[in-house]
Amino acid sequence: MGWLILLGFLLLLFGALLWLGKLPRPAWELTGAALLLAVAGYAWQGNPGMAGVSIEPTEKPNSFDDSNIDARNELGERFGDAREWLIFSDALNRGGKHGAAANYLRNGVKEHPDDPDLWVGLGNALVVHADGIITPAAQFAFQRAAEISPEHPGPPFFLGMAYAQSGNIDQARAIWTELLERSSDDAPWRADLESRLAAMERAQPSLPPSSEPPATE
Repeated sequence: MGWLILLGFLLLLFGALLWLGKLPRPAWELTGAALLLAVAGYAWQGNPGMAGVSIEPTEKPNSFDDSNIDARNELGERFGDAREWLIFSDALNRGGKHGAAANYLRNGVKEHPDDPDLWVGLGNALVVHADGIITPAAQFAFQRAAEISPEHPGPPFFLGMAYAQSGNIDQARAIWTELLERSSDDAPWRADLESRLAAMERAQPSLPPSSEPPATE
């Protein structure tokens, strides 16, 4: 069946070249030879009877964690310019469109360059898009958010989370410890932060600072 379709296509193409392309008669034989050569090449390397192969999508819907949304709501603004941008990017991430979610928030920070929540959202989206790895672009987004709002808890919290996901436990612990020290006792994110640090300590205890032996005379 595949060969019949191919031959039919070649006849249609040759007819189109004759009538629509105004192919001169001296070129008929040369054109026919070129088409037959193409058929010979396909017969040599092609396989019209081979079944089609479906390609799995490269996006991974399960790499997006909905719990990050709750943490972001506690650490950032729930209303304002960032809200609609973040809601739509969350929807894209749930559907596995991680690259589209990151690009969408890139447009968001271009339109609202002084919104720290949008920069935090962009950093998170870039980490998700990189399968949990903190990239230079994601690190820049978190740092930009911290520069805009130095007291904002979101940038250090999610930067620490990105480092933890990337396996840089010591960096994550240092960032979260500093955030905990400057957080008030009634901060809504304090209990979650303490729980994460405790779990991190149980999984990988921090080493006490090394002390040099006393000097001997």
